[in-house]
Amino acid sequence: MSLTETKVGRAAALTITMVTLFVLAVLGVSFLIVTISGLPFSLDLPIPARIFGVVILMAGLAVMGWLFEYRGPANVILSTYVSFVKSARKIPLSERSGRKETFVVGGPQRYVRHPLYFGVIVMVIGWALLTSRTFVFISIVLFVLWFRYVVIPFEEKELYALFGEEYKEYADETPMLFPFTKSKRRGL
Repeated sequence: MSLTETKVGRAAALTITMVTLFVLAVLGVSFLIVTISGLPFSLDLPIPARIFGVVILMAGLAVMGWLFEYRGPANVILSTYVSFVKSARKIPLSERSGRKETFVVGGPQRYVRHPLYFGVIVMVIGWALLTSRTFVFISIVLFVLWFRYVVIPFEEKELYALFGEEYKEYADETPMLFPFTKSKRRGL
């Protein structure tokens, strides 16, 4: 499944659409949880907490910018698309499928194996503090659960299939989702 430039454009559009729909679904489920459970819609956080939310949001954006220095946005979108296709079509995980990226351990990858997901979580935490909306706080939990128990296990197996022992050694030394944690990888 080699990707031509036309297919890359379609892959990018499909990936961005799927990710956007997923984010909206998580926010919708979170809103539904708040509504059904009778939780307050707003936590009415004080202004300093909201300002701190802006700082946290900017920190998440900085992590994403730092990541994109080492893996460009187009590369991230393409690898996400290929992973979606592999999962849906049951394509062997070791199949490169048009992916050309090399194994990267620089930048934020020195501190966490999945800096994209870490950056997203940090941004959502910042957004939750900034907006003071209960459903956004609930969405943090849903995102962490989704990344930790659905996306990362698949991606870890795929990265091991693509990069072998080099990835295993890296994974043994680098925390999975949150940098500077003692929790190391527990097998693929």
